[in-house]
Amino acid sequence: MANQAFVSVWCVDFPEDQILNRLGMFLATIPFSAARPGIERITIRAIDASESPIVEQDFRGMPIEIAGATDFLSGYVHSDCSYEIGCHWDLWVFDAASGTFSLDPQHVEILCHGGDYDNGYWVENGHFQACLGFEHLFTGHAGLLGPGRRKTEAAVSLEEARFMEAMAWPENLDRYQERTRENIRKLLDWSQRMAKAVPVQRLRLWSEGEEDFEARLDEILALR
Repeated sequence: MANQAFVSVWCVDFPEDQILNRLGMFLATIPFSAARPGIERITIRAIDASESPIVEQDFRGMPIEIAGATDFLSGYVHSDCSYEIGCHWDLWVFDAASGTFSLDPQHVEILCHGGDYDNGYWVENGHFQACLGFEHLFTGHAGLLGPGRRKTEAAVSLEEARFMEAMAWPENLDRYQERTRENIRKLLDWSQRMAKAVPVQRLRLWSEGEEDFEARLDEILALR
């Protein structure tokens, strides 16, 4: 399974009577997809992740706006609850089969953790956490982006082989770098809006495959 990228946000404090207000402000920072705007799913959990959700609501047939989401959640605000909100944002994606780039909706999962949920789960994971999508949308495939444009070992799948063949053309590699940088800039712009929207104590960008995800993003942005 491909690695995922994340942002975690710790607030200065997170009292129960402010959870809904701060969640609404955080959701207002999301750069929703132009093709798939709105919130498509809400899941509410209580106590910890081992418990079955107390609410699971699918809005894909008619996505709701932020005000609708906070109104829906207003009856379930407790410090021992976690809220999962599914939506989409648009990122540049390269299709190796066609050799083209497209701005496509990518799934985003927003998590909000009450202070007493799962024995203080927020301490390690943040009061807010967003799963941003595939890590390679920000770091590139096969180590091609960054200082020296490092290449990894031989392709391990037909799809990867097609990708490497397409990137052998300098113009494709240059475009791939620039589109990836556009994704990075969009992520950094979103994270800056997060930091302004809620009383942030700490914000961390990280991923499953990079030891220092933020440094990797800086490397790719610095290339000319």
